[in-house]
Amino acid sequence: MNILIIEDEAKTARELKKQVETLDDSISVVDILPSVKSAQQWFKDNAIPDLILSDIQLADGLSFDIFKSVEVQAPVIFCTAFDEYAIQAFETNGIDYLLKPIDETRLFQAIEKYRNFKKLFAGQSADYGEKLVKLSGQLDNSYKRSLLVYYREQIIPVRTADIRFIYAANGLVTLYTTNDNQYATQHTLDQLEAMLNPQQFFRANRQFLINRELILNVEHYFNRRLYVKLTSETPEKIIISKIKAADFLLWMES
Repeated sequence: MNILIIEDEAKTARELKKQVETLDDSISVVDILPSVKSAQQWFKDNAIPDLILSDIQLADGLSFDIFKSVEVQAPVIFCTAFDEYAIQAFETNGIDYLLKPIDETRLFQAIEKYRNFKKLFAGQSADYGEKLVKLSGQLDNSYKRSLLVYYREQIIPVRTADIRFIYAANGLVTLYTTNDNQYATQHTLDQLEAMLNPQQFFRANRQFLINRELILNVEHYFNRRLYVKLTSETPEKIIISKIKAADFLLWMES
């Protein structure tokens, strides 16, 4: 198995190379690339590897920029110190998402996931890499099914299915649930957006994340915007900008 490592920290890259080569004698690290620019050039000059291990935040940008500019039909295991890029990772050839420091057991499991997917598509005429990425997205279980909140010295699990909407205002982010409870959370709206299944929740604007199951109707609003009404009252009107209106309507239909 030929593996390419994209990592801008030399020490981390060396440690990761040692980890993967220790896991299996059949693994060969073909190169270590430190930047978006070097990776873009490498893919133009070299054969696509079997698997890519990539950091996300590189010195000259995000590794997602590599895969936007160069067509790479290889699955990617993202290795990063940040958890807010999970959604983008699984939309960009990602089959797994490992948080630094990389645990050897999790790394082994991620590589085994790749091998299992490869076996699944072995002998099929269609490109297995493309199918692997698609299936990975379907099987991924990274989205939260419940969130822990602190309420009156208690830790309470709130099922994401029971969240009507999430509202951010005046530096506070609050979960509004179907049983009319409100819980403050220490997470930002950006963090919660990454945690929640995008098939279920939509980022309406800077103030709201809304649950599709609680949408009552949608009305046209001024300047080609949309006004979303939920089955219960909200602290203010939920307005979808004209830029996001088309995406929102497609999401509603999906």
